[in-house]
Formats: sequence, C-alpha cells, structure tokens
Amino acid sequence: MSKQTIITVSREFGSAGHEIAEKIAADLGLKFYDRGMLDEIADEMNVKVEFLEKYDEKPRNIMLSRKIGKYSNSMEEILAETQFEYIQKKAEKGDSFVIVGRCSESVLRDMDGLISIFINGDRECKIKRVMEKYALSRAEAVRKMERHDYKRKKYHNRHSDHKWGDSRYYDLCINSSPLGISGTVRVLEDYIEARMDQNK
Repeated sequence: MSKQTIITVSREFGSAGHEIAEKIAADLGLKFYDRGMLDEIADEMNVKVEFLEKYDEKPRNIMLSRKIGKYSNSMEEILAETQFEYIQKKAEKGDSFVIVGRCSESVLRDMDGLISIFINGDRECKIKRVMEKYALSRAEAVRKMERHDYKRKKYHNRHSDHKWGDSRYYDLCINSSPLGISGTVRVLEDYIEARMDQNK
C-alpha cells in the first residue's frame, strides 16, 4: 500500500456495519478505530474510560449544557471535539486505517485517500439481528434500534455539514441484508482495492 488509505464506515444500527468494517480492516491489514479509541483518550484526559463511554456519540443535553462562543460545558460536545482531533492527528501522521462512525467522513473529507461508506439494511433483517445479538424480544429490539439510530442521526447532523445517510455525501452506500456480512465485505473490498489501485 504505497499511499494513505482511510476508510470511514457509517452505519444503521443492526446493519452489521461495525462487524463489516472490522473484517475489512483485518483483511486489508489496516488499523481499526472504533469506540476503543476512548481508552487512549481517557488516559490523556486522566479519567476513567467508563466515564467517557456515557457521552460517546451522543447528542448534547440542551437542558444541562451551555455554550458561550465556541466554548461549551457539554461533555458530549467536549468528547466529540476531542475525538475529531484524535482522528485528524492519526490522518495527518499518514496512517492508513478503517474508522467507524464519529462523523469521520466529514472530519476527514479533505484527505486524498478517503473512501467513505454508509451501510444500511432491510428493517426486518436488522430487527432479527438485534434480537439475536442482544437476546431481546421483537418490541425491545425495535425500540433499541430506533433509539440508537435517532441518537446517531442527531449527533451526526449536529457535527457534520450533511445529513446522516444522505447518499450524495458518501462514495458508496450499500444494503448489507441481501449478501450478509461476508458477501457485503467482498463487494466493499473489491471497490476499495480498485480505489487503492487508482491511488498508487
């Protein structure tokens, strides 16, 4: 891999987007960043990672936060900006990696080697996956799925200049339901490898 490649993966809850991103990183020998980056950030901030996890990829609580100019006392906002800086530093070092969520396709949009992907899925397939993964009833799975997607959408739309899931702002949008995880990985890796060849 002669030039930098950064693959950003945004996903609907239940679409297996995280697993797909992780598999792509492993297959291509790339570093993988997800909420695990909080461990390193927690060390730098000298706080417990469990404290940060409560605010990760969450919209700010308007009732409990205040903003003056560009400064905010919202922990959600502070953590978001800290993660954006973390991502930018990794990219500016020339690292190649796969990253899940965190508005990364917007944060890194000026990077030459950026490949941005959005993964969605059929509603029934997502519900079934959430039910199986978390041992939930159908009603519980639907509520969990809708809650997570609502928070992701609100978080993304606050910190990005485009709407979450708008296909015009991603290189590739794909429904993971018809092909499953392995089939979707194959399709995405073909596309990524073609882009990497073009970037040599």
